[in-house]
Amino acid sequence: MSVKDRVMKIIAEQAVLDVEDVKMDSTLEDLGIDSLGLVESIFSIEEEFDIQVPFNANEPGESEFDISSVASIVKAVETLVSEQA
Repeated sequence: MSVKDRVMKIIAEQAVLDVEDVKMDSTLEDLGIDSLGLVESIFSIEEEFDIQVPFNANEPGESEFDISSVASIVKAVETLVSEQA
């Protein structure tokens, strides 16, 4: 399973949606994921990929981790995974 598929699965689980309902251009807000759901998603992503996500829940706008859309999250995770390899 690709990084993209695994990230989309985690996001779908947090949003309580089918993976098919999670689109690359969706925002977390579109999917109904609030700040708590975002933090839980980040934890799940870190656990799934054994990576450290540079994200400050208190100041999400100041974070290096782009959460503006599903596509940006997938890209950021792919980058973190490749840097770790």
